[in-house]
This record gives sequence, C-alpha cells and structure tokens, in this order.
Amino acid sequence: MTLVSNSWLDEVNWDANGLVPVIAQEYDTGHILMFAWMNREALLLTYETKQAVYWSRSRSKLWRKGEESGHFQLVHEVRLDCDEDVVLIKVEQVGGIACHTGRHNCFFKKLENGNWLVDQPVIKDPKDIY
Repeated sequence: MTLVSNSWLDEVNWDANGLVPVIAQEYDTGHILMFAWMNREALLLTYETKQAVYWSRSRSKLWRKGEESGHFQLVHEVRLDCDEDVVLIKVEQVGGIACHTGRHNCFFKKLENGNWLVDQPVIKDPKDIY
C-alpha cells in the first residue's frame, strides 16, 4: 500500500488562527452554496472522506456538514486559489439544503435599491431539521 503525503497541506496559506476560508460551490450548477472555515484537520478529513468537514469558530470544534441535519456535502473537487489562501470545494448538496435557515444556499439576501431583500424560499423549516 502506498501512503500519500500530506505535504499539500503546507502549501495552504493558513491565517494566524490556523484557518482558511472555504467556499462551497454546487458542482453541477456552479451556484455558491455557502462560506465557512477549515483548519488543517478539517481540510484533510474533507479530502480523505470526500464529505465536507468545517471548523466551527463559535463552537471551537470540527463540524461535519450534515451531522445533525442529514444535509451532507459530497465533495467532487478541492481547489486552491492563486494566492493559496482560499479553498473552493465543489460539492453535491444532499437534500438540497445547505443553509441552517432551511434554504438551498446561504446567499438568499439580495441588495436592491438600498435594501436587503430575501429572494429564496425556505425549503424546510429549521425546527424540523435541527
């Protein structure tokens, strides 16, 4: 069995807290689903398991997307930007809900005429998810 080196993790420009911003993009439509953070362990687990794992800054712990809701993100591709300080993961959003508000994605507010307008419906009430 050949062991794969994890030296690729050293190429990421981690911030002072050991984190990197991550954008989750729907692999088949190109829609941006959400933004989150990863530490080294989260990125390694995401790569190894092919399921999105993030770092929760508010809870100071790993957060496996879908662990409570069942709305997992199956990872098809992991990319690093030109400055090596932002990760893009292309995912299949299981269940069609990426946002904890019960919407398809987290970017459901659109600035129009100086006001933030909600332009996406709630697919499932968060009380029924969590």
